Amino acid sequence: MNQSIHFCTTADGARIAYATVGRGPAFVIPPGWISHLELEWEQPAVRSFCQHLARHHTVVRYDKLGCGLSDRGRPAYSLEAEVQVLEAVVDHLKLRPLTLFTISQAGPVAVAYAVKHPRRVSHLILYGTWARRDPLENDRLRAALIPLIQAHWGIGSKALADAFLPGVDASVREWFARLQREAASKEVAADLVEFARRLDVADRVAKLRVPTLVVHRRGDLMVPFRLGRELAALIPKARFVPLEGQIHRPYFGDSASVLRVIAEFLGDPVEPEASITHVDVEGRPGDLGASTSSRALKTALFIDIVGSTERATELGDRRWTDVLQQYYEIARREIEGYRGRYVDAAGDGLFAVFDSPAQTIRCACAVRKSVSSLGIEVRAGVHTGECEMVGPQVRGIAVHIGARVAALAGAGEVLVSGTVKDLVAGSGLQFEDRGARALKGIPGECRIFVVRT
Repeated sequence: MNQSIHFCTTADGARIAYATVGRGPAFVIPPGWISHLELEWEQPAVRSFCQHLARHHTVVRYDKLGCGLSDRGRPAYSLEAEVQVLEAVVDHLKLRPLTLFTISQAGPVAVAYAVKHPRRVSHLILYGTWARRDPLENDRLRAALIPLIQAHWGIGSKALADAFLPGVDASVREWFARLQREAASKEVAADLVEFARRLDVADRVAKLRVPTLVVHRRGDLMVPFRLGRELAALIPKARFVPLEGQIHRPYFGDSASVLRVIAEFLGDPVEPEASITHVDVEGRPGDLGASTSSRALKTALFIDIVGSTERATELGDRRWTDVLQQYYEIARREIEGYRGRYVDAAGDGLFAVFDSPAQTIRCACAVRKSVSSLGIEVRAGVHTGECEMVGPQVRGIAVHIGARVAALAGAGEVLVSGTVKDLVAGSGLQFEDRGARALKGIPGECRIFVVRT
């Protein structure tokens, strides 16, 4: 799963680079510090973190104006200017609604955006950030860092890498120092340190009316823990989750804990830590433990859009992205409403599992009806069988049969296997016999039925 980089334009005509990866509801990560989309993606820790989120969301990241692949020139730094850049990206992609996951400097920007556009933001996650900074502490930071950056950006970038990523392997610190130097000039870096000192949204946080999660590591060297605790106390009904660790960036150290609290807050499938790939303090990718598996009787549902390529060509990239976004939101809402579990997505296809075959069929019919307002048609396939449950993943022959049944469906059809038809006897559901069919890669034949509605 790789990122795709594109560009949009602000109201002032500045070009902003943004990257997307995954499918599903929008999950936007504004830049917290100096950013460079390409160089960040080189780092396994960043890539793994984003790819994990992309299993259930369209993850959107962008380069701050003046940094990375975005236009390098900018006249000044202000909270309002940063909000305008975020607005430009969100409006360009037509992201409604969206989750904002913000780190460090991006926290106040996200607060200001969510106060200004409360109906656009479904969830706000504030990690390692603040409402107001300690003036004395920031004066000391500025006094120490700004002259060093201006005098020798090479040494300054290494000093910042040590502060952001304490305890990580030297190669990771070298990567982060190089990223900063290649992403921004020493003038921009110095301006950003000064800009952080001025960022204060203490007068706005009380106006937040969106579900908010505040996460902070107790030993964070860049943003002290007490500032995160204060931020949570100032936000009405905010949830505060303290975590252990010193590393400021969430991609390093115990990233699995960060991903877990995000999943719990958003209502995503909460994956066991054993299934989450992380990068340890020495920068090495690894597993948090051995994965475990079990077997269970489940009903598999596969749904995809009919004629998606032709429809995408007809609508164009921007409108098609908007349609896909709404399609995923509708499908996931129906899946949750019928007590199913969303498992995976590929292209315009969705895979979910249920405990009840009758509820699975009703969910498929509900999705079919709901997405018709988007000008698209879907097809679906349903099969029940014993599945292997490996962490969040669902595997086995039953899954393959479900996919093969879906592949036989025509536009607007919901097909089920004979097993499913037998299991829902007495439910009131009606079927039409399509006969026995050979399924690719599956021995023998399978009786297929179409749901009549």
